[in-house]
Amino acid sequence: MSAPSPAPTEKGILQFLDICDSFYPPDAVQASVEQQRHWYDALCARFDRALPPDMIFADGMLQRIPIRRYRPRKISTRTILLYLHGGGFVVGSLESHHAICAEIADFAGAELVSVDYRLAPEYRWPAQTDDGFAVLKHLLAANNKVVLIGDSAGGNLAAGLALRARDEGLTGIVGQVLIYPALGGDLDAGSYVEMAAAPGLTTADVAYYRDILQAPDGNEIAEPLKASSLAGLPPAFITVAHFDPLRDDGRHYAARLTAEGVEVWFREEPQMVHAWLRARHISDGAQDGFRAVCEAIRHFATP
Repeated sequence: MSAPSPAPTEKGILQFLDICDSFYPPDAVQASVEQQRHWYDALCARFDRALPPDMIFADGMLQRIPIRRYRPRKISTRTILLYLHGGGFVVGSLESHHAICAEIADFAGAELVSVDYRLAPEYRWPAQTDDGFAVLKHLLAANNKVVLIGDSAGGNLAAGLALRARDEGLTGIVGQVLIYPALGGDLDAGSYVEMAAAPGLTTADVAYYRDILQAPDGNEIAEPLKASSLAGLPPAFITVAHFDPLRDDGRHYAARLTAEGVEVWFREEPQMVHAWLRARHISDGAQDGFRAVCEAIRHFATP
């Protein structure tokens, strides 16, 4: 008789998982990409929230890439927040993280730019990182300070952009905030084994997303954990979920950054699962984790 899969016990996060399963089946990756996107859009709409009072947002284009700018009621810094959404590089959009971006911008008192990067399988790697980098370079060229932010696949992109900017000698990135990031860890070790059947995201799902993206094995931008050096990167805030196969990616990246002289703040949310950002209004643990994320962003963005 096999042992039960590790799972959280917090009431709010269990409610969140039940809602997620009713919109987005646990075996969703076996469906067509079109169906996955339909389910994901419905799930995101279920967790949609009213935006903070007086939040202004507008869609536009930067370097041919669709973006959405958020401007809160009170601006307390000229630093720009650059957000890259999660979704396995396959699903997600400006709409999927709309309220999340607005709440972050409001808390930080900063303008936020969300990137609608191209998705796989229609566009394989490096389209996603190239889109993010084009927007980042545009913002830095205007002498803006920038905080890079990303969750899951977006955390992968944000970490990769920090590496690309360092390697090209670009300055102005004042922080990177990586939320349960996918960073290229070994699928046959650590949390990928321990949490292989975790609720919300499985190791098989991670393998599917890697396969559909088709990034070259060992590429440092696609798999930041395999970078030969992390020295000289901007300070980082990294948060992971305990019940998540990606957990050790964040753990190991934080340890490597620290060992190579980069300032790091690290959190592991003990009752959280992958994608817990969406549970921030129904789970106490997610609410605490989201506040920590927002505080880190505000810290990096404050002159």
